[in-house]
Amino acid sequence: MKIFLILLISFFLNVKSTSSNINIYARNYIVYDYNSEEILEGKDYDKSYSVASISKIMTAIIALESERLFDVITVDEVIEKVEGSSLYLSIGDEITIIDLVYGLLLRSGNDAAVLIASNICKTIEEFVDLMNQKAREIKMENTIFNNPSGLDIFDEGNLSSCLDMAKLMAYCLDNELFCQIISTKYYKNPIKGVWTNKNRLLHQYEYCLGGKTGYTKKARRTLVTCAEKDYQKLIVVTLDCGNDFSFHKNIYEYYFNNYQYLAFLQEGKNYIDNYYIYSKKVVGLRINKDVKSGVKMYYLNPINNTLLIKFISSSNQEEIVLEKTFEVYFYKNY
Repeated sequence: MKIFLILLISFFLNVKSTSSNINIYARNYIVYDYNSEEILEGKDYDKSYSVASISKIMTAIIALESERLFDVITVDEVIEKVEGSSLYLSIGDEITIIDLVYGLLLRSGNDAAVLIASNICKTIEEFVDLMNQKAREIKMENTIFNNPSGLDIFDEGNLSSCLDMAKLMAYCLDNELFCQIISTKYYKNPIKGVWTNKNRLLHQYEYCLGGKTGYTKKARRTLVTCAEKDYQKLIVVTLDCGNDFSFHKNIYEYYFNNYQYLAFLQEGKNYIDNYYIYSKKVVGLRINKDVKSGVKMYYLNPINNTLLIKFISSSNQEEIVLEKTFEVYFYKNY
């Protein structure tokens, strides 16, 4: 039985305070909470621009959700028209779709992008239609895909916003294989030896789960990353940011050092009394770390199919109530 979880929490700060002590190098950026789907801060995050190769995230998830993932394909003449970053595949090479996805996300191979598109679908145009269908499905409202690679020299490129790319990344993080690929630092492929992940943050920052880089002369540097520490799972997207890796790390460090996450429900099954509640994500609240202690109380109402959770800070007796709604699954534990 599907229900909604109402979360009542008592606390005394505004969780949307910005990381004002960090220099903002990006033309556009967003900090997005994966668990709550909240925008924590940002700048012009709903404006659309060419996003370059971070749009390959969409190409990858279309491939990962297809039934063609382990098909062996033969590299054909479609790669002759490819420009920009490449896996340097040769006509006649045989490779699986899954290997191409690794090359797509780790090395940003434009040849991998067109090969995936032309083999998943009959034409590249048909594949692009799938990309735009998926964008509408996950409510990417300011996005138009024109190709599977992100190049913007033959057309407008792929137009999107920081918010839409954060939504896309959040959607993809629910796919275990996608998470495995973007977290891979080195991948031994059957044709070209070892591919090293271009995402330097993955190599330099222990809490980084992965991401995708991008660059064209028109879009400049673009970057999507995700990091997690102590239940805080955040996504950062930047467009036209010359110091993007450092900026992403500084943003993550600001939130990890200044906030704590109180997890009320874990991902998966949570047992309370004679019931268990299934949650797709961790459910909780981000508060300042200067809140040293508090009381968590659970109110289970099987008649109304609701679970009320209250947190009261011991350092402030004036109760401020915040209501949030989460979709969970509620079962009787026999």
